[in-house]
Amino acid sequence: MIAHSLHDETFGPAQQLHGATYVVDVTFFSERLNHCNIVIDIALAHKIINHVLEPMHYQNLDDKNEFNGKLTTTEFIARYIHDKIREKVAGYFQGKINVTLGESHIAWASYEGELE
Repeated sequence: MIAHSLHDETFGPAQQLHGATYVVDVTFFSERLNHCNIVIDIALAHKIINHVLEPMHYQNLDDKNEFNGKLTTTEFIARYIHDKIREKVAGYFQGKINVTLGESHIAWASYEGELE
């Protein structure tokens, strides 16, 4: 759960401060399994994802320095989460990460990228 505003006329009423509740899905893709026959340790992935999401939970993103001057669209937030997770798993995982934010059963956005 976050609050934010999207300061551009493109976003109509969403230019005003409003809340959003997202379901966050993170998928790790790899062309091969590691020596333990896994793509990534699920417990480790869960811990990292929670660590990345916690600073945004119940926060107004407009008040957070890292989002200052940014249009915090669903797509932008998905990329932000992706990049933070990518930083944290770099030593444990090789492959692609997909982050999908679902705001409702008809509105969601994803960002996908490979570890560099």
